[in-house]
Amino acid sequence: MLNLFSLDRLLATLNRHHPRLLADKKDFERLKDEIDTDSKKKEWFNTLKREATTLLKSSPSTYEIPDGKRLFATSVRVKERVYILAMAYRLTGDQRFPTRAWDELEAAAKFPDWNPKHFLDTAEMTHAFAIGYDWLFDVWTPEQRETLRHAIVKMGINPALKCYKNQEWWVKSRNNWNPVCNGGIGIGALAIAKERPALANEVLTYALKSIPEALAEYAPDGAWNEGPGYWRYATIYAVTFIAALESALGTDFDLCKAPGFSETGLFPIYMTGPAGHSFNFADSKAWIGAPAMFWLAKRFNLPICADFQLKKARDLALDLLWYNNLATPASLPLDRHYRHVEVATFRSAWSDKNALFAGFEAGDNRVSHGHLDLGSFVLDAFGHRWAEDIGPDNYNLPGYFGGKRWEYYRLRAEGHNTLVINPGKGADQNPKATAPIVRFKSDPKFAFAIADLSEAYRMNVQRGLAMLDRQQVIVQDEIHAKTPADVWWFMHTGAKIELAASSAVLTFGKASLTAKILSPTGATFSVMNAEPLSSSLQPRQQGSNPKLQKLAIHLSNVKDTRLVVQFSDQHVDATILPLAKW
Repeated sequence: MLNLFSLDRLLATLNRHHPRLLADKKDFERLKDEIDTDSKKKEWFNTLKREATTLLKSSPSTYEIPDGKRLFATSVRVKERVYILAMAYRLTGDQRFPTRAWDELEAAAKFPDWNPKHFLDTAEMTHAFAIGYDWLFDVWTPEQRETLRHAIVKMGINPALKCYKNQEWWVKSRNNWNPVCNGGIGIGALAIAKERPALANEVLTYALKSIPEALAEYAPDGAWNEGPGYWRYATIYAVTFIAALESALGTDFDLCKAPGFSETGLFPIYMTGPAGHSFNFADSKAWIGAPAMFWLAKRFNLPICADFQLKKARDLALDLLWYNNLATPASLPLDRHYRHVEVATFRSAWSDKNALFAGFEAGDNRVSHGHLDLGSFVLDAFGHRWAEDIGPDNYNLPGYFGGKRWEYYRLRAEGHNTLVINPGKGADQNPKATAPIVRFKSDPKFAFAIADLSEAYRMNVQRGLAMLDRQQVIVQDEIHAKTPADVWWFMHTGAKIELAASSAVLTFGKASLTAKILSPTGATFSVMNAEPLSSSLQPRQQGSNPKLQKLAIHLSNVKDTRLVVQFSDQHVDATILPLAKW
């Protein structure tokens, strides 16, 4: 494998000057000029300068593994500080900023290690040192450069080479660890490639062999099966590594040609509701934003990606570097079905923060960071999220990524807006189940997606979600059990709930939404706490959900039933059709 690229071929085009990672001296000079003429960049620059000035009074990061597993928070903090301080220096020439950056880097260079047992920590820290070495190269003394190079090699590259040679799991994985680890280590190799060419060549050869495995997960249409939160983490590293390859070597080795990668900037846009919260399935939180959106916008001529990131810019150094004031973005279709990941979203409008929005998930319970959430949905209207995904719990809970994973409420089906059938001990959906979206249609009058949930419940179950006339949402379940089943329907909400027979009025202040059971006759809503059905599944350490309640429906002795719930802000008649006739 080490002959994939010869040394002469791989590093022949190396930009032998610094800075060369993501930007060169001309890029930084151009950015100085743009700050004077672009109001948005000037605003971000002023914020970044304030943050850099505040850092002058802070102490360097220390070696801390509070959970006994991860140096991660420290590594990320060092990286963020180095970016801020190095960018502030490149744009102002103020020597206080590299002096403070050196304090940060020197302290981390003295750490006993960068925690290679949790290799994300090592990759993040290597990334930090690469940027510090490269962007501030002309400030450092020869002794300081050697200190930084030595740390990159000893605590970043050498542990990475052991992982590559032993084919550690992340080297072959297709989840977020792959681009983060390959990207962080690869950027470190590019930083020192002139001084340590053979070592850089070896690392880059391994990284360029490994990372396409993960990039294949963007196929066929740019989605990411670990959810929007891990889309952000994987994509920022994929983009940063590609951008560093291009700036340092003049080529991306065709990584951008990975199927679906050119469309991936649209994924967080479709996953975000009109009020700004994402459809946060899997271990994702309800916010997405990434400076990679600016890079993707320019690279693939998708100005709507830049427009999206403008509202969410936080990583100011890279936002400043990659933002371009592109043409007015074209409008997108209102609905989208992402294949392979099997998630669909629908909305009544793009530009209205009060628009109706629904996200619907099927997919695969086996994916990294996945929950038992097949069939779950979220619902927005009038600037509020009425049906919520609670999101992840504490990663340090015992067995969170192991044998106790399906004991935690937020990860179980009962902790999502989906069905629980025949609850009892153990997982409440089949952990190995897949659920395809078998039909999808985008139509102004009747847009819908239908998922086959049969594997999840080991019986014939289908769920459809429809948006009618862009004014109401229907969630329809068809259940066919061989023996009588106990069925629960759940929806988590932060709204106030008032029950009335077969309907429930949900309110946030003056905004209201009515949920109505259209079928079966006689079914009623109840209100429950957002906690497990069984007291035996309440580990003390797991997060509580005091701000949420569950709107619930309970049906007993079910063999064949059609359960239909309508959401609307007014009384609107809806005709019940079998899913087969949708």
